[in-house]
Amino acid sequence: MIVTIDGPAGSGKSTVARELAARLGIPFLDTGAMYRAVAHAALSAGVSTGDAKAIVGLAARIKLDLDCGPTHTRVLVDGHDVSDAIRTIPVSTATSEVARIPGVRALLVAHQRRIGASLGSLVAEGRDQGSVVFPHADAKFVLEASIERRAARRGKELAEGGSSANIEMVMEAIRTRDASDSKHWAPLLESGEGNVLDTTNMTIEEVVARLVELLGGKPPA
Repeated sequence: MIVTIDGPAGSGKSTVARELAARLGIPFLDTGAMYRAVAHAALSAGVSTGDAKAIVGLAARIKLDLDCGPTHTRVLVDGHDVSDAIRTIPVSTATSEVARIPGVRALLVAHQRRIGASLGSLVAEGRDQGSVVFPHADAKFVLEASIERRAARRGKELAEGGSSANIEMVMEAIRTRDASDSKHWAPLLESGEGNVLDTTNMTIEEVVARLVELLGGKPPA
């Protein structure tokens, strides 16, 4: 069983996907973390995110491993755990640029499909999971929320991770990502394949409960 959850930054999809995977008892694949890992590697190596050729080369060279569990995804680059380091504002900003590079997306989409084939069942979270990576997924969801609510959520995540969070900066970073990212899940909305859920005024528990309800309330066979 493959379930995809797509949507904009701060819509709650990572937390929801993690909780849903735990409820279903299947692995959780945080694909956004893969793009963040490439962006973090670029920043660490001093490679300009505006140099597409260099970024693609970097993405091809690094050894990117994910430990996918029902409640977590640990990210390792060349054997180093960067799970926390990839969650900073600078990395978030760089990720927006890195994710726009076709060569990077091609490499990571192929990697995600290999992970999916290896795991068999999973909940995959990102921006193009239902439209590009797993077009034959059993269920496809698109989460939405107001930008104010999304900024508040992301700010809280940063604060919990030990980073200072200026809400205005967070909102600007989200607007920038929205401008380029929305095209990835747009096909699901246009075709009606994606089940859209506005999470602005919902708790994580309520969102997960609704998704379980839409899935028929049953774990995968």
